This record gives sequence, structure tokens and C-alpha cells, in this order.
Amino acid sequence: MPAPRRRSALVARLAREHGSSQAAILDELRRCLLDGGVPPGSAIPLDEVAVVFGVSRIPVREALKTLIGEGLVEHRPNLGYTVAKLSAAELRELYLVRGVLEAAALAAAVPLAGAAEDEAVRAAHRALESAVRANDVRGYHRESRGFHLALVRPCGMHRLLGMHESAWNVTEPLQPMAHVSEPDRLVLHRDHDALLTAFLARDTGALLAASQEHQERLLSSLDAVPRDTGLLAGEDIRFT
Repeated sequence: MPAPRRRSALVARLAREHGSSQAAILDELRRCLLDGGVPPGSAIPLDEVAVVFGVSRIPVREALKTLIGEGLVEHRPNLGYTVAKLSAAELRELYLVRGVLEAAALAAAVPLAGAAEDEAVRAAHRALESAVRANDVRGYHRESRGFHLALVRPCGMHRLLGMHESAWNVTEPLQPMAHVSEPDRLVLHRDHDALLTAFLARDTGALLAASQEHQERLLSSLDAVPRDTGLLAGEDIRFT
């Protein structure tokens, strides 16, 4: 007798209360993938997802096509949909791209920021600080992203911001910082303190220097992502 099939990690994390429009389906699927609870390689069972939303397969398939375009989902004939995997080289490339885009946005953001932007950055930093103190790894990922986005948002360059956020999103299912030791994560967070101080002081030079140092530290931290767990492309383990 075959063993019972395990419930999909994605289906288990879908909110019970949601809309059934294609936009609502897309938003909820994206939220689950960016939240980090559905690892790369996880199966996305089309029929089960459709049942959760109370819809046919068609709007779910259309939402998944959008997520394929965003680099969050992949589809293979006869294998179905899965959360997209990155190779180690692709992961490093995305961090390099993100760093370049962020530096450009930060330089443009400083002269345009005002009191409202300062408060938004402070609030994002407080949320990140709370996650660090609680040793909440998933919260750290979420709030770190929020802090960095708050820093660059004042630049007002919507295409650049879109590319920056997209590059960040693609790495979120992997949760790279979950594999960094707590002491190293605290060092990374001290970089956030330096970024906050320079931003509030409107010191573009110090801000870019702190950003560059943080970027170099992030690239080094990627070595902590294990190569034998099935999380990276080229590994054989597949999640259900």
C-alpha cells in the first residue's frame, strides 16, 4: 500500500481567508513564496491550490505564469510547477545586481529625503531590531528587506526600484541569511545601524561606504548556504 502523500508546503501556508480573483490568488501565492516558508524545489500542486481558492485551474495557472516571469516559479513538462531554484552562481549574481542598483538608488535618495522618509526608515529599523533581538530568522529576512526598501524609496526612480525589488524577491524563498550564524547576523545588523546613521545625517559618502561594506559582507555570507540540502539548483532533493 503506497504511503499517504504529504501535504504541499505551499498549500499548508495559504491563508484561509482570501479573495478568489486572479489578482488575489497572485498576491497570496507571492506572499507565501516571499515569506520563506516554502523552500525552493517545493511542489506547487495546481489542483490543490485551486481547491483552496475555490476556483478552476485556469486563474491559478495564470497567476503561476506571472510568477514564472518574476523568477519565483518554474514549470517543467510532466513535472509540474515548483518553487524556482537558483544555482550558487545565480544567487551570487543576484546579490551583486541588487548591490549595484541599491547604491544608485541610495545616492539619489539622500537629497530627496525629508522628515516623513526619516520616520519610515526609523520605523523599519525598529522592526528589524526587534527581529534581531528575538532571533527571529524569518522576521529578520522580512524586516531587513523592509529596511533596505525604505532607504531607497525616496529616490523616486520607479523602474530602478522595481528592478531592485525584483532582484531581492527572487532570493527570498531560499532565505540565505537563515544559514548565517547568529554572531555573523549581528555583525550584518551593525551595518544597518551605520546605514541608518548616515542616511539621517544626509551623508551620501558615508552611506555609500556603509552600503559597500555591507554588500561585501553579504556576498561572503552566501558561503554559509549549504550545498547538499536540495535548496540550490543542481541538487537532487525535491520538496513536496
